[in-house]
Amino acid sequence: MGDFRPGPPQLRPGRALAHTPGASGSGSPHRSDSRPPQTPRGGRRSDPDGHPGTTPPVPGWPTSSLSFVLLLGLPALLFALITWQVVADGPLLRADERISRALVHPDRVSELLADLGNFQIAVPVLAVALFYVALRGRAMGVDRWWLPPLAGAVLMVLVPVLVVPLKELIDRPGTPVVPPATGYYPSGHTATAMVAYGTAALLLLPWLRSANARRAVVVAAAVLNLAVAFGLVRRGYHWPLDVVASWCLGLILLTALTLVLGPLGPLRGSTRRSSSGTPSSRSGPS
Repeated sequence: MGDFRPGPPQLRPGRALAHTPGASGSGSPHRSDSRPPQTPRGGRRSDPDGHPGTTPPVPGWPTSSLSFVLLLGLPALLFALITWQVVADGPLLRADERISRALVHPDRVSELLADLGNFQIAVPVLAVALFYVALRGRAMGVDRWWLPPLAGAVLMVLVPVLVVPLKELIDRPGTPVVPPATGYYPSGHTATAMVAYGTAALLLLPWLRSANARRAVVVAAAVLNLAVAFGLVRRGYHWPLDVVASWCLGLILLTALTLVLGPLGPLRGSTRRSSSGTPSSRSGPS
């Protein structure tokens, strides 16, 4: 929080603007309570480039309690339902197998798309984003600049910690086009892509000033995840429900990330110097 008032001075009931005679007798406007008529230019908060003015919060971060409940509760319920159907060999599993038979068509394109969910591809993309966010935060003098990249790295570590035991416990067989094996539920490639690309997008959003740039990052993350899912199902590496379950798991983890970082915002509480050389406080992300 900065030292400045959250908004411009407001007239109080019973107060009025008065004119105090000056040396020339022409008078200059002053408030009757001695407050200045407007916020002084030097008192305005500056943006990351030092220009006066404030920047509104970045869209895309859920802020209401209802949003968090929906983004946590609905994916958790759907994940529980799918897992129960897979374990119990329920009717949803029969539909899943029919959809898989209709969609499977192994080819080189689907294999390449599925590879976008490989650890060796998705995690380096996330690492670059984490490094960039850390550098920008430290250069801007952001309080706890290390927290967003650290949270993103921890979230990525949680993927195998959660997925591997589930694979071992549920022990679902693979599709007919892959070698006989078990441990395909949930999809590790899908969870890796969801968390890696989703976390990179969420952490980059506050540093992108252009709405078009923010939109492009969100679209890119969504397209990459859809491409991975399509490739996995089309190639026959996973059943469709394997992918949907990992989407649910990834959405839960990404929502948890916004719970850690969203209320504060990566740039809240940071202090830097404006172009005039005077300290200025940030109240929200750029």
